[in-house]
Amino acid sequence: MTEQPDDVALVAELARARNRLFAEIGKVIIGQHEIIDGILVTILCRGHCLIIGVPGLAKTLMIKTLAQLLDLQFKRIQFTPDLMPSDITGTEVIEEDKATGKRTFKFFRGPLFGNIILADEINRTPPKTQSALLEAMQEYRVTAAGETYVLEEPFFVLATQNPIEQEGTYPLPEAQLDRFMFSLRITYPTFEEEVEIVRATTSDIVATPQLILDKAQILSFQQLVKRVPVAPNVIEFAVKLATLSRPNAAAPEFVRKWVEWGAGPRASQYLILGAKANAILHGRPSPVIDDVIAMAKPVLRHRIIPSFNAEAEGIDTDLITEELLKQLL
Repeated sequence: MTEQPDDVALVAELARARNRLFAEIGKVIIGQHEIIDGILVTILCRGHCLIIGVPGLAKTLMIKTLAQLLDLQFKRIQFTPDLMPSDITGTEVIEEDKATGKRTFKFFRGPLFGNIILADEINRTPPKTQSALLEAMQEYRVTAAGETYVLEEPFFVLATQNPIEQEGTYPLPEAQLDRFMFSLRITYPTFEEEVEIVRATTSDIVATPQLILDKAQILSFQQLVKRVPVAPNVIEFAVKLATLSRPNAAAPEFVRKWVEWGAGPRASQYLILGAKANAILHGRPSPVIDDVIAMAKPVLRHRIIPSFNAEAEGIDTDLITEELLKQLL
């Protein structure tokens, strides 16, 4: 699409909103700027995000605070082994009209009907329930008892996984992992950040973040991402990065040794979408190759499947991605 006259003004407005958002969320969340930026990029691209991190790192508080700042309805689902699809999508119940005595079925919407959905420990529920969530992520709608219900946009799913406890879990298959735009790793805060966290959370002062954007503005910025122009060399760089990860006769030796399966075409799409959103969040009207590089790890982290040799040598997907980038730079 061609660039609209007010797009430059929208880019500047978004960059200012990002700065205000970081100032407001900083009243509640200390640090984690990279994670927050990743979540913002995902929302702007109409994507979904997987966060891997140990408990106690304020994932729920972060998403709940973001929902307040963006005027979005927040819903949290704790995934457990006994969770059923209807527990998240909703269920039909028989309702009786007291005046006429007539009975009818009425659909009661589940927690999936929100704007920002926190799917806590998604790998602790069976595949049948996982797939109900993933259908909503892909189609932006829910089917229950033969009826289809369209989900209100913006609709964003942030799923979490605990990397420590793997007993009694149902790991997401690669085809389902591919539905997530980003895979982010949330780490422990620095010493200085933890000192500030302890100071802030053990006092009687309660911070109240102010509203930054509303739903209409977010939808407008999502449309803006689609209109952002991209230079051919930037697109070619993203596609080369994705295709280079696929083990074949022409691939580098380390790819053939360390990679079982490479990233598919969806990785190329998300590299460019993410680069567009990253550029306008920082006030630039068009992405450059550095924007693609910034998106490389979160986009490829769950799409490159390491081989047995890589696991035996302690090689993870982040290191493989770094080696891929060296080949292109």
